[in-house]
Amino acid sequence: MQNDIFNIQSEQDFQNLALRIFNYQFENNSVYRSFCDLLYKHPSDVKYIEEIPFLPIQFFKSHEVASSTESPKITFSSSGTTGSITSKHIVTDVALYEKSFRRGFELFYGDISSYTVLALLPSYLEREGSSLIYMVNDLIQKSNNPDSGFYLNNRKDLSEKLIALDASGQKVLLIGVSFALLDLVEFKKFSLKNTVIMETGGMKGRRKELTRKELHQILTEGFGVDVIHSEYGMTELLSQGYSKGNGIFETPPWMKILIRDTEDPFGISASQKTGGLNVIDLANINSCSFIATQDLGKVYSDQSFEILGRFDHSDIRGCNLMIL
Repeated sequence: MQNDIFNIQSEQDFQNLALRIFNYQFENNSVYRSFCDLLYKHPSDVKYIEEIPFLPIQFFKSHEVASSTESPKITFSSSGTTGSITSKHIVTDVALYEKSFRRGFELFYGDISSYTVLALLPSYLEREGSSLIYMVNDLIQKSNNPDSGFYLNNRKDLSEKLIALDASGQKVLLIGVSFALLDLVEFKKFSLKNTVIMETGGMKGRRKELTRKELHQILTEGFGVDVIHSEYGMTELLSQGYSKGNGIFETPPWMKILIRDTEDPFGISASQKTGGLNVIDLANINSCSFIATQDLGKVYSDQSFEILGRFDHSDIRGCNLMIL
């Protein structure tokens, strides 16, 4: 099945492979199987992807979610406040993750070797186990550019590098966590012509939370660009969605977003209704490809989607199933 993941040509291809992977994970993932059993959902009952049970993302905090008996090659972990329980994503096939993020990036932005990649991800660099750092480090290496690299708190060096590269006509990708990008434009105002500014979200407790519109307005003015790009990914996934502006995201062919009803955690809503985001990530074949996130958003008729916020804990329905 792995060979089929990145060869999806149509909606029917996606549907067929998603159902095959559901059957496989039902049989090989004990945590997911127990969850499906509690819902009385058996593969024989499931004919469409909307009928597949979506595992609440919190299970990655309390269980080892794996569909493979191979030993973990790497374990990714989420960031968290001091003392909080973090998610753990066991990855038994790192090459599959690399294939997913490399192909996903190329699909939306072209050959990485045409970019200089500058990464401003201090909160991620300061801890171990970040899947985002793993991805960005690989993109830096694949850019094969001596000017590519990570920056921590050296805003002066980064500002000078960014201005010089942009002025030379070099295509630049500056990928950064929200609070660090805000710190940078407070330190220096820019007027960039050849640079993609990509935020990965997250104030990480460093600043007050802003709406996407507020954040992007400050950053477009600060960097002197027309739009702010965004990356949508998480520890529990092996694929990413990207937005090239206005907070509207698209996914690669092996990833799909569905909206669940805010009152019924097992009901799927029609497009353009606001609800919880359910993610199908077929690259996640060795853990769980069907995840109910805590993000709130809406999906449009062309399959693009928007993030509108997050559920607070009081809004999450059905969490008594966490006693598994």
